[in-house]
Amino acid sequence: MIDPANGELTTAQLAARTGVPAGTLRMWESRHGFPTPARLPGGHRRYSDRDLEQVREVARLRNEGLSMPAAIEQVQRAARPVPASVFAGLRELHLEVIPAVLPKRAVLGLTHALEDEYCARAARGLILGSFQRERFYRHAERRWAELARTASLVIAVADFDQLRQPQDRAIEVPIAADQAMAREWTLIVDAPGTPACLAAWEHPSQRELADDERRFEVLWSFEPAVVRSASQVATEVLQRFAPEIAERIPAVLAPTSSALTPELRFASALTHRMVGYLGAILDAPSGGR
Repeated sequence: MIDPANGELTTAQLAARTGVPAGTLRMWESRHGFPTPARLPGGHRRYSDRDLEQVREVARLRNEGLSMPAAIEQVQRAARPVPASVFAGLRELHLEVIPAVLPKRAVLGLTHALEDEYCARAARGLILGSFQRERFYRHAERRWAELARTASLVIAVADFDQLRQPQDRAIEVPIAADQAMAREWTLIVDAPGTPACLAAWEHPSQRELADDERRFEVLWSFEPAVVRSASQVATEVLQRFAPEIAERIPAVLAPTSSALTPELRFASALTHRMVGYLGAILDAPSGGR
């Protein structure tokens, strides 16, 4: 017999320790792919201590009223390493979103288009931006004051000297220069009817380039599931250096659907291609962001 102290449990032993019947465990595995036991040569299931803790947590969340898929997602997300940045998180979670290399002027234009479309719709929800430098945010501060008039929560991340929460303005969250997100240009619009996200990463070697020569590797999407992933990754990243702000994000996120229509997939792919072509011919100096 395998010693359960070694972290290898049978289905009966896991059921006894978690209070979840063996039949329910097998049903969870069949319908939801959870838990995922190891298999002996004869096909018998064996569970680890990690499986034990995750089953206990899913059972607890179910008792609190969460759906089975939501409970599993929450437990598995907690077990994953926290991404270094929004760009890194989206690259890991959504391989189907292909990055493009764009000049700064193109990224600035795309960012302004997303901001203006949100303002035109006056939606609620979350607006979050990572600006790298405080001076870039100050250039955009008037635009972001307009965003804050209707958004439920507006957060700006940059090398601010301190955390500020001005009334009717974006919350200013400082970030250290050694954080990966400090090299990132991010915009997340997670609002009803207007989902959009953009995450652009700049290689450190470009710091010596003139402003109009800077290039970014950019991901963007209008697909609700991708945008919600961006919001969740941003929440996890903010937990490191501004947990009191990160804790406010889930409350302003409306329920979203992961359904993706062929029309939305086409529009997203076409926009990606058009911006890529436009970025290739933009070589004029950019203004300050």
